[in-house]
Amino acid sequence: MWARCASCTSLLILLIGQAMPSFAQTYPQRPVRIIVNVSAGGGVDLTARAIASHLYSVFKQPFIVDNRTGAGGSIGIELVAKAPQDGHTLLVCSSGFVTNAAFGRQNYDPVRDFQPVSNLVSLPYVLVITPSLPVKSVHDLIALAKARPGALSYATSGVGGIIHLSAELLLMLSKTKMTAVHYKGVNEAYPAIANGDVQWIISAPISALPLVNAGRLRAIAVTSKKRIKVLPELPTIAESGVPGYEMVGWFGMFAPAGTPKAIVEKLSAEVKPGLSQPDFAARLEAQGTEIVASSPDELGKLVKAELATWRKVVATAGLKP
Repeated sequence: MWARCASCTSLLILLIGQAMPSFAQTYPQRPVRIIVNVSAGGGVDLTARAIASHLYSVFKQPFIVDNRTGAGGSIGIELVAKAPQDGHTLLVCSSGFVTNAAFGRQNYDPVRDFQPVSNLVSLPYVLVITPSLPVKSVHDLIALAKARPGALSYATSGVGGIIHLSAELLLMLSKTKMTAVHYKGVNEAYPAIANGDVQWIISAPISALPLVNAGRLRAIAVTSKKRIKVLPELPTIAESGVPGYEMVGWFGMFAPAGTPKAIVEKLSAEVKPGLSQPDFAARLEAQGTEIVASSPDELGKLVKAELATWRKVVATAGLKP
């Protein structure tokens, strides 16, 4: 009896081993859903649609973008975490995928529940201030805050989001205290900064720069490790007096954990061609966004590193969900 069971087990393993490569070779076998956990029309959504169009042309199966919003983006994310592990349900999301988990208010684990496919793009942010503030650099801003304890404040687009935590990272590294003022989004925060009710915010160039160009806000630094092409005159925060500071937003593609490696690699290989379509690539560059198109392993390492960083920021700042 034991011999027969062992033989059956060996045969089952053999059949599974033969079936997996065959399945990967014929992937996709039906339309694929790309879940986007934010509303249509934004950067994440447009990036997902550019890739979906390319994947359709390559694999000859529809790749359908499905916007599933709500609960701070967690509804769409958790849907993918529980989906079949066959590559027919994917997730395209922003780096809020990690910051929200680090903040401790989501019912998913970015490492345990997902298989990375590719980091799609990176998005350096800018630190902008109210024009009336008498500072010219981040160094000046920190010095003013230390000279006037409790007098300066910064805006966020919501508690625990990337804008909030990136500001707290700056305070942690510079050993500075300033007051957070939380808004429901950057569109509510910007008028308060322009009027001087709040002194500064770290935000995405696509929304901040029109106000900078109009003279309503003033940009003093970028958050990336290196200066960016669209704002070459702006120094980084690191070179402005806060060594080691680096924060870059990103969009990534993920599959449910356990998705076959061969399928993940097929998808990952098509990301760069999908994002390099001339019109779309030019649009990204104009916004200060850089095409990354990483390997699955590179995205996996990024998720683990950022999860550790943001958890440390949350603990140091004493933030609670």
